[in-house]
Amino acid sequence: MSLDFKRIKPYGDTLDDGAVQLSFSLPVPCGEEAREAARQLAARMGIEEPQVYHMADLGENYTYFIVYGRLVHTIDFTSIRVPKVDSERMDFYGVNRLIREEIGRKVVVIGACTGTDAHTVGIDAIMNMKGYNGEYGLERYPEIDAYNLGSQVPNEEMLARALELDADAILVSQVVTQKGVHIQNLTELVELAEAEGIRERLILICGGPRINHEMALELGYDAGFGPGSLAPDVASFIVHELKRRMEGRIQ
Repeated sequence: MSLDFKRIKPYGDTLDDGAVQLSFSLPVPCGEEAREAARQLAARMGIEEPQVYHMADLGENYTYFIVYGRLVHTIDFTSIRVPKVDSERMDFYGVNRLIREEIGRKVVVIGACTGTDAHTVGIDAIMNMKGYNGEYGLERYPEIDAYNLGSQVPNEEMLARALELDADAILVSQVVTQKGVHIQNLTELVELAEAEGIRERLILICGGPRINHEMALELGYDAGFGPGSLAPDVASFIVHELKRRMEGRIQ
């Protein structure tokens, strides 16, 4: 079967069969009425022959469902345009070599979970010396001075430390996103930097499970890194952007 990229749909056993599995909870008591409610909702989502394969009582009149079926909707894959970080990805050695040969001094990077966010797993994966998934963190890079400020760092303190250390880049990790608190916190940092007149001297980067490059640009950041990003991804962007700015000042 030839693949039509203008009409893409999920597949399970065979190409283009539309097979999907989804799970959700409803605020209704567990029972046959709940099962039928889940089936009807799945049908309204565009799922043919929805079948509730699993139903569990969550207590206090809440029920959990796993539903199988066949999705009727398709998408035009050829029309999708997604903003992405546009910089050559280098490995640990390439980043350090570029800094030595093209920048000529150590690059200063500070990172933290700001606001009320206490979840450091993301910023630690990028910053800590041991790194994550086989990649060293920025603290291991000999040409980078990396400062991990930890969790629950106020935006004002973050900017004060950036000035004190003469930082080139600020990394902000946001894991807690309930009620859009990450949007408010990220926006506040940019506004504070602009009010202090230091926005243009900093490379601002944010990351987290609900962060992408498009969102970061909309919020006033230079780049955004979502799930799966590693230290070389972030370091490559920083050094390329820093080099670009240095060349711009020379011209």
